[in-house]
Amino acid sequence: MRLFEHEHVEGKSWPAIIIGLFVAFGGVLYGYDTGTISGILAMPYWQTLFSSGYHNPSGHLDVTPSESSAIVSILSAGTFFGSLSSPALGDTIGRRLGLIVSSFVFIFGVVLQTAATSVPLFLAGRFFAGFGVGLISALIPLYQSETAPKWIRGAIVGAYQLAITIGLLLANIVNNATHNRQDTGSYRIPIAVQFAWAIILIGGMIFLPETPRYLLKRGRDADAAKSLAKIRRLTTDHSSVVEELAEIRANHQYELSIGTATYLDCFRGTMLKRQLTGMGLQALQQLTGINFIFYYGTQYFKNSGFTNPFIISMITSTINVVSTFPGLYAYDLWGRRPLLLWGAIGMCISQLLVAVLGTSTTSQDHLGNIIVHNVAAQKAGIAFVCLYIFFFASTWGPLAWVVTGKYCLHMQSLLECAADAYHAQANSSLSSIALEWLVNWALAYSTPYLVNYGTGYANLQSKIFFIWFGCCFLCIAFVWFFIYETKNLTLEEVDELYQEVSSARKSTNWVPTVHFRERGTDIKEVRQHEEIALDGITA
Repeated sequence: MRLFEHEHVEGKSWPAIIIGLFVAFGGVLYGYDTGTISGILAMPYWQTLFSSGYHNPSGHLDVTPSESSAIVSILSAGTFFGSLSSPALGDTIGRRLGLIVSSFVFIFGVVLQTAATSVPLFLAGRFFAGFGVGLISALIPLYQSETAPKWIRGAIVGAYQLAITIGLLLANIVNNATHNRQDTGSYRIPIAVQFAWAIILIGGMIFLPETPRYLLKRGRDADAAKSLAKIRRLTTDHSSVVEELAEIRANHQYELSIGTATYLDCFRGTMLKRQLTGMGLQALQQLTGINFIFYYGTQYFKNSGFTNPFIISMITSTINVVSTFPGLYAYDLWGRRPLLLWGAIGMCISQLLVAVLGTSTTSQDHLGNIIVHNVAAQKAGIAFVCLYIFFFASTWGPLAWVVTGKYCLHMQSLLECAADAYHAQANSSLSSIALEWLVNWALAYSTPYLVNYGTGYANLQSKIFFIWFGCCFLCIAFVWFFIYETKNLTLEEVDELYQEVSSARKSTNWVPTVHFRERGTDIKEVRQHEEIALDGITA
């Protein structure tokens, strides 16, 4: 366990690391639920069973494009409302019990989907599953941030994003194993597997402690000391435990002292630029086209004439998982700005090539079926889809959350976009998460109307990749003009950076000019101030 220890940290770090990594498993629920629908929509038995009489261009019974839109997008709608409800749940009954309750909400949604044999009940199940996922996706990073050692907190919280990609891969593996079944097991087995993920999370949370921060805020000082001592493997009266609890308590008092600031203050002065940066990153991340691949990829590959679309979806999901590791490693090594910039360039070129190859080598018959004229070109298009996923998963996938925090409620990385005076408001600000899920919902709902053949539909087919190409081009411009380089900067230095540098392009050469030592501040006070501020951003 020495690998998981830090020489300047008293006590043991490995228990908290293991706890954080276990809780990150909850990301599998979100990733799996997102990934499984892509395959289900392409399953022949499910199409026949849930059809209300509509025939797709190949003449097979299927759900209508509007029903497909609703089925896919309603998960994002549920997640949106769930994430909005998470602060009330987590602050009322606690992070630990909140995760347990959220998992039961998710299970209720899975029960409805498993029992469904028609679209209405399936829609209800998707909504409740999404509501549970929204609660879980907000509470997990919060729990991680409040229990993980500070020196490795970023990596622990980042593991949640990795778990999401693993969930996507698992969904495609199970879909591939069942899609040829000619009974309800074709879709019920992939859906029912989600019971296992939720039960694993619930089982672990029963034995894990509540976070010391929540207990202190509820006035349960003795329980907070026991919780922290258990996590750090120290006694409750150990100086390190006493000092860390004092910092948490001081931070709580600090948050209360700035409670007079309004939410509008988060959108004034330099804070406006930081809020718009976070919102822009979240929106553009969705507009790169990644959710088209994982929501509709299997159906798209099937429509494009591929005989093994489920295998292709497994390959793309595998690349998504493997490519996440370089991003988690490189963002502190090379910086946020260059990785986001080159990632956007790579995505842009890849999407353009997919669009050109798909458009120039296929056509349609009078029923709307895709005719492939050059199989080699189609295979090259899939290769460029995989290349696009690599660029996304290694840059914009994890880095958008590092810069703004995936969910503004709790991510440690939000410290890079919020000044000290607005920590409490930034913690409660749902601007970025709201925009993220709204764009996610809009894309999920509109995509069938954009892609499919028929009256009232745009019939873009492969041309939709021109849209993703255009959005990726906007990503390049956005990074160039708006993304500040904040690598290796403290909270105070980030605040100073935004005050002194008006252009993001000049941020890479900026050097802090004000140092606490020059002010004669005691080094211990500096360290305490930084730790209190950091804890505040994860509260």
